[in-house]
Amino acid sequence: MQRYKSLVLPIALIGGYFLRQICAMVSFLVPYVIFAILVLTFSGVKLSRLRPAKLDLWIALFQIIVSFGSYQIVMALTSNEVIAQGAMMCVLCPVASSVTVVASMLGANPVRTTTYTIIGNLVVALTAPVYISLISETDENSLIDSLTMIFCKIAVVIALPFFVVLLLQKYLAAVNTKIATYKHWSFYLWAFALFVTIGQTADFVVMKWKGDVTNVFWLGAVSLVICFIQFSVGRLIGKHYNDKVAGGQLLAQKNSAMGIWIINTFLNPIASVSMAFYSIWQNIFNSWQIYRKSKSK
Repeated sequence: MQRYKSLVLPIALIGGYFLRQICAMVSFLVPYVIFAILVLTFSGVKLSRLRPAKLDLWIALFQIIVSFGSYQIVMALTSNEVIAQGAMMCVLCPVASSVTVVASMLGANPVRTTTYTIIGNLVVALTAPVYISLISETDENSLIDSLTMIFCKIAVVIALPFFVVLLLQKYLAAVNTKIATYKHWSFYLWAFALFVTIGQTADFVVMKWKGDVTNVFWLGAVSLVICFIQFSVGRLIGKHYNDKVAGGQLLAQKNSAMGIWIINTFLNPIASVSMAFYSIWQNIFNSWQIYRKSKSK
């Protein structure tokens, strides 16, 4: 089964491109799929027993500060809004729900990775609406309205699953236990979400963009640099807390489907190319890490 799972990314990329028009038509399903993924992921964890650690704090601070800092730096250097938005989301994008599986294969503490999976998604639910409102072209009078609208849409998808599962575990434990038996479905739901979001991005590029490859090139290059930096910095932070693998994966392994959805919904859709490229880079690096780990055994 693991061998077939490794084929999901190339299938999503190829299938999304050739079926991009269908993906664009069903893209409205993505937020519901992401909601279901998080419910399934959280249901298998006793949420009330999780306790944040200092590692979680530093990773969260990196995402909050460096994401907006990346936007400002790119804007100062290039004045290119599209590339700046792509750079920001490559950092701000929440941690992938599959991070615990990959990190555990590499020797990380699964409790630590699970804890930040929840914290990281809540951080994005609170931070992304603020940043998106600040960089959107809105006047002061509509800033609060824009912030409220964006927060409601993102929080429903990212934060609400946490509170739903928390209530289920407290008052309807049997229902939560039943849901947890289907948590392996989250992988297939993620594959579907990735397929649709990549196809939606390809449809925008092919049908609505004027063929200027410059932005695509720079979005790919910027996402590669950010991916390298986040794996490196994450491992340095994690090393300080005796789990460099967890640090690297928690900071660098992103839920690219969610990042693409956020950009397509609230920002310039072409900027979502950065997250499509980022998904490629992180999966190449993770495949190499898993290969090296298996070879060392």
